[in-house]
Amino acid sequence: MTAAQTNSSLADNVRATREHFESVVLPLWVGPGFNDSLGLPFESLDSATGAALPSARYRAMACARQLYVFSQASGPVAGRHADRLFDSLQRIFRDDRGGWRYSVDGQGRPLDETQDLYTHAFIVLACAAYFQRSRNASARKLMLATARTIEARFKTTDSLYHAALSADLSQPLKPPAQNPMMHLTEAYLAAAQVAEPALFAQHLRGLAQGISQFFVHAPTQCVSEAPQGSSGNRLEPGHQFEWLSLVQESAQVFEGLDLAESLPRAVQWSRAHGVDAGGVIASLDESGRVVDDTRRIWAQTEYLRVLAVMGDKPALDAELTRFRARFLHAGGWYECLDAQGAVTRSDMPSTSPYHLATCLAALQNVVS
Repeated sequence: MTAAQTNSSLADNVRATREHFESVVLPLWVGPGFNDSLGLPFESLDSATGAALPSARYRAMACARQLYVFSQASGPVAGRHADRLFDSLQRIFRDDRGGWRYSVDGQGRPLDETQDLYTHAFIVLACAAYFQRSRNASARKLMLATARTIEARFKTTDSLYHAALSADLSQPLKPPAQNPMMHLTEAYLAAAQVAEPALFAQHLRGLAQGISQFFVHAPTQCVSEAPQGSSGNRLEPGHQFEWLSLVQESAQVFEGLDLAESLPRAVQWSRAHGVDAGGVIASLDESGRVVDDTRRIWAQTEYLRVLAVMGDKPALDAELTRFRARFLHAGGWYECLDAQGAVTRSDMPSTSPYHLATCLAALQNVVS
């Protein structure tokens, strides 16, 4: 296929994926996926029918991800939905200690009041996106207040961040872990677009150095899920793709740091060991043996995203074609497949449209 043919095919592929997202996925979460009485998205929908599945809990992180998605989406319907999600986020999940409760029950009452870094990171990200959309000063104020709480309470002495704290923010409950800190990186990059760029850059560079020191597996250069030396540690190819997209899209922030040098090699290793004809493998051990052979939709979207960021159009076109055939269907998407393509999870979680949105943003940059 010539370069012109690849470009044309890729543009058609991206257009079809975006149309599916805008005409099928987003309406699910304004309609049957939204609990109108609570003002919160249901946790998941039935993949076959699109009907809401019963929710015993509602998480702040899920609300924040949906707020991010609808803040990025175009049109007045999305804008009004983002307004409502922002109101619900702060009204239902903000606590009086300056943190965010993890979840509420089916009646909106506090359920789990653990202070979770992953949740706080997504609130910073969502508030940044919502402020850019709405110019609502409360969103910027809430973003900065949450970042201050993260720095004052979650940060360790070695530039890492505890994964969870007690409800009163005084006691560590979980040690630093890769995934929450990756999303904190994403959140601080977004925050720097609307406030305090020098301060957030300082936080980001410190965090990147901490990741390189404690989480990078030297033989593969991959960022491990737990600190190096942890028993049963895993390498997730999807997270290597996600890290490189974040760092490469904001290269000036990370210039000269070890993480910026190691991630391209981590992605190369992950493409060789963690991607096959069935898609991106969920996780490997540090020797490259498969730990979990599930093919999760988020890992596929992160592979598409990094191919877009790297500018590998032939690979991107081929992978996007396979992705659409395997993971998208007329009523939405398949969350998880096995290596042979059989569906292994029959629901559509409210958190997954976020991955589709970030992927589409990168795809659009390639064809625009």
